[in-house]
Amino acid sequence: MTEKTMAMIDGNEATASVAHRINEVCAIYPITPSSNMGEFADEWSAQGRQNIWGTVPDVIEMQSEGGASGAVHGSLQAGALTTTFTASQGLLLMIPNMYKIAGELTSTVFHVSARTVATHALSIFGDHSDINACRQTGWGMLCGGSVQEAHDFACIAQMASLASRIPFIHFFDGFRTSHEVSKIELLSDDQLRGLMDEDQIRAHRDRALSPDRPVIRGTAQNPDTFFQAREAINGFYDACPGHVQAAMDRFAEVAGRSYGLYDYVGHPEAEHVVVIMGSGAEAVHEMVEWLNERDHKVGVVKVRLYRPFVSEAFLKALPVTATRISVLDRTKEPGCTGEPLYLDVLSTFAEARAENRMPLNAEPVIVGGRYGLSSKEFNAPMVKAVFDNLAAAEPKNHFTVGIVDDVSHTSLHVDDDFDIAGDDVFRGLFFGLGSDGTVGANKNSIKIIGEETDNFAQGYFVYDSKKAGAVTISHLRFGQKPIRSSYLIKKANFVACHQWVFLEKYDMLGYAQPGATFLINSPYGPDEIWDHLPK
Repeated sequence: MTEKTMAMIDGNEATASVAHRINEVCAIYPITPSSNMGEFADEWSAQGRQNIWGTVPDVIEMQSEGGASGAVHGSLQAGALTTTFTASQGLLLMIPNMYKIAGELTSTVFHVSARTVATHALSIFGDHSDINACRQTGWGMLCGGSVQEAHDFACIAQMASLASRIPFIHFFDGFRTSHEVSKIELLSDDQLRGLMDEDQIRAHRDRALSPDRPVIRGTAQNPDTFFQAREAINGFYDACPGHVQAAMDRFAEVAGRSYGLYDYVGHPEAEHVVVIMGSGAEAVHEMVEWLNERDHKVGVVKVRLYRPFVSEAFLKALPVTATRISVLDRTKEPGCTGEPLYLDVLSTFAEARAENRMPLNAEPVIVGGRYGLSSKEFNAPMVKAVFDNLAAAEPKNHFTVGIVDDVSHTSLHVDDDFDIAGDDVFRGLFFGLGSDGTVGANKNSIKIIGEETDNFAQGYFVYDSKKAGAVTISHLRFGQKPIRSSYLIKKANFVACHQWVFLEKYDMLGYAQPGATFLINSPYGPDEIWDHLPK
C-alpha cells in the first residue's frame, strides 16, 4: 500500500500535477483562470521534472488558443500524448480543432477551469457557459466539484479517453475550484503508472500518421457518403460511459477513492432531490447532510459525466422515492425552453415514460433553475431556498437563486440570516490590499495548518479584476471534518484588518460572530489606539 501524501494546493496545481506527469506535450496559451496550469507545466519542464515514463514533457506557448489547439491536433496525429489548458473565449477559439479531434477519434484531454463567456460584459469569473458552448463538438465532459476531484478526474479523464478514443474536456469551476487551496491526497508516480494502460497508449501511437503505415484521414466528403460516415461513430459513444465507469472502478482499486458517473448523496428514501454539477454540488451535499440530521428526506445527485449523458445511469442514481427534482444549471441559454442540464433530465424522464421503464415510484415534478453565473455566490441560505422551493405547493420553475430579479421576477426568496456553520470549524477573514502580502501570508498559513496538522483546511482568496491595489479578503477554514463549504464566510470567529484605513470604509465587524477576535494592524500602541478608532 502506497503511503499517503497529503498536500495543500489549489485546483489548478492539482490538475496540472497529474496532466504534466501523464503527457509528453503541452501546447499552452494563458487565459484567466486557467493560466496557472500552463505556468506550472512550463516551470516544471524548465526544471527538468520528468513524467511517469522518465521524459521531460515539451511545453510550447503558442500565440493564441487557436494555435494551441492546432498544435495539440498536430502533435496527437504524430502519436504523442498531448494536452492543453484553457477557459472561456480561449476554449471557444479551440472549437474548430475540437470538432476534428473528436471526428477523428483521437484520445486527449483538455483541462478547463470553466469561466463565463463574455456577453453583455466580460467577466474573468466562473460558470459553465464555455463548457455548454462545446456540447456539439463530440467531446466527453467530466466535471470535478472539488480540488480533490479535479486532481483525480485529470487522471480518470485520460484513462477514459485512451480506452474509448473519445477526447475529453475535464472541467471544474473557475476561481471557486481552480484557486481554492484545499487539503488533498496526491496521486504518486507509481499509482499513475499503474493506472495508465500501456497497450492503449501503444494503440494511440500506432494510429499516428506515418509514411511507414499510410492511412487516409481528414478527407473531404460529399452527400453520397458524409451522413453514413458520421453515423459510424455511434458505437464509440455508446461504449464510452462503460469505459468511464471502468476507469473510475480501476481508480478506486489503486487510489482508494470511489466515483460513479452520477453519485447520489442523501436519505435513502429522499423525496426532494437536487441535480447539480461542479463546486455547487459540495454546498448542496453539505446542506443535505444538515437537513437530514433534522428529519428531512432530501438528497443530491452529483453529475460527474456530463457528456455523453447516460440516462439509464442517471435514473439508477436517483432514489425510487423521489417525487420532486430541482435541476440547477450554472449557465444561461437565452431563448431556450430550459437550460442544458435541465433539458437532459426532462428528456431522460420523457423517454423513460414513453418506453415504460420509469424506475421511480411516481413520476416526479421537475423544475429547473439558474445559479452562480460569473462566480455569483451560491451558499447555504441559497441551497436552503432551492429545497424550500421544492417543498412549496407549486414549485417555481425556471427560477434564479442568488440574485433579486425585480424585472422578470424569477428569483427565489433567500433568508440571508440562515446559517449552518458549526462551532467545530475555525473561520477566519483577513482584509488586505492587493500586493500587500496578505494573500501570500494566508496561503502559507493555511498550507502549514493543512500539512502539519490533522485538520482539514480550505483557503479561498477574493480579489477583483483590478488586482493590485484593490481590496483582498482571505477566507480561511479548518477543522476535524471534511470542508464542503464552497462559498464565502459570512460569520467568522476571527477577523483581521491589515490596513488601518479600512476602519473608515468597511464594516468588518459585520462579519464577526459574537465572541470573535478582531485583530488590527495599527500604527498606534495599545494605550492610544482607542482614541483613534472611528466612533
